[in-house]
Amino acid sequence: MYKKRLIDDFVLTQLASAGAVLIRGPKGCGKTETARNFAKSEIRIDDSITVKNAMESDPSILLEGATPRLIDEWQEQPALWNTIRHAVDDRRKKGQFILTGSANPEETAKLHSGVGRFGVLQMRPMSWFESGWSTGEVSLKRLLEGETPKSQMIETDLADIAKKIVIGGWPGNIGLNEKAAIVNMDNYFDLLTEVDLSRVSDTRRDPIKVRRLMQSLARNVSTECAISTLAKDAGGADGPLSENTVTDYLDALQRLMISEDLPTWNTHIRSSARLRKAQKRHFVDPSLAVASLGLDSKKLLNDLEYFGTIFESLVIRDLRIYAQTLGAKIYEYRDSNGVEADAILEMRDGSWAAFEIKLGFGAASAGIASLQKVAHTIDQDRMGAPLALTVITAAGYAFRDKSGVNVVPLAAFAP
Repeated sequence: MYKKRLIDDFVLTQLASAGAVLIRGPKGCGKTETARNFAKSEIRIDDSITVKNAMESDPSILLEGATPRLIDEWQEQPALWNTIRHAVDDRRKKGQFILTGSANPEETAKLHSGVGRFGVLQMRPMSWFESGWSTGEVSLKRLLEGETPKSQMIETDLADIAKKIVIGGWPGNIGLNEKAAIVNMDNYFDLLTEVDLSRVSDTRRDPIKVRRLMQSLARNVSTECAISTLAKDAGGADGPLSENTVTDYLDALQRLMISEDLPTWNTHIRSSARLRKAQKRHFVDPSLAVASLGLDSKKLLNDLEYFGTIFESLVIRDLRIYAQTLGAKIYEYRDSNGVEADAILEMRDGSWAAFEIKLGFGAASAGIASLQKVAHTIDQDRMGAPLALTVITAAGYAFRDKSGVNVVPLAAFAP
């Protein structure tokens, strides 16, 4: 059965305001099933000889059918973009097409701007709230509006959290046991390294080096790992890869929407400290990091330091999904004096909130102190006071401490 996604309401809004809607996201995140919820007809662009023949004769044939018409994996035929654009112009009606894509086309593909014709939605794997793993007692929206968070006690069960990280937010894995989910993720990883990364731009890439690169990214998740480190790891015994090659591989991973680095927040600070610009590295879902390294929940539990970095990446994923419902963006903050926040949420109007992420409930006090430093460092005369300061933990209960900082367990968090 289809699990409702947070993006569903936005699909409806876009269909009412644009001629075509593009839903993009990594393979397996649920784009097609979500699109089918709204489509009246469909065609798959990636698996039909009919499509190839139509593209050579009359591409508009592919657009014939009840609307909204789903054009699945449209990027396999980039020239189709302009055909759809012309159809939208000619029909002068809203909600004609839904496009899904698991890779962004090469920049060399000459696509006319879709401004005024295409609505674009980014889709990610499922958050804990969408997966049914959060009680939803604490709403991000209400938290930003000043509501005091409250929730039941979430018992500490790191083993259960580790299993959920291994399973990930992929709709096809929800309801599976850990062993079955690992098989799926191993297959996903194999296909990614051996086929997808080369196919995304018709450039043959060495699967062994791709594997090493992804393993290096996985070991350095939630950190600002340098290109030189990735180059050394990916090269193996043959010596480091060139930094240009590593950059090319990273670009391909981003085009497939597999990696999603966290940009730094560009803001005003009171002190003379300098803002650090290097982005923290993340996968679109931390299960990909776990799969890259061949880990299961027991191995995660044996390395609590690494478990903590993976948990941070998990929370960043959910914050991105929840922030999207508010039209907000997620960044990170670090300065040269060592003041930092794991996540900064910035609204369209520039108002902001800061988050620290702690695996252990007992570490919440350290997160509270860190957020207080951030609030003191930011020039609030120019940026305004934070909408909220919040520590997100793996367990415990939601509350607001005497200094005004919130503490919220991930399993109670919701948009």
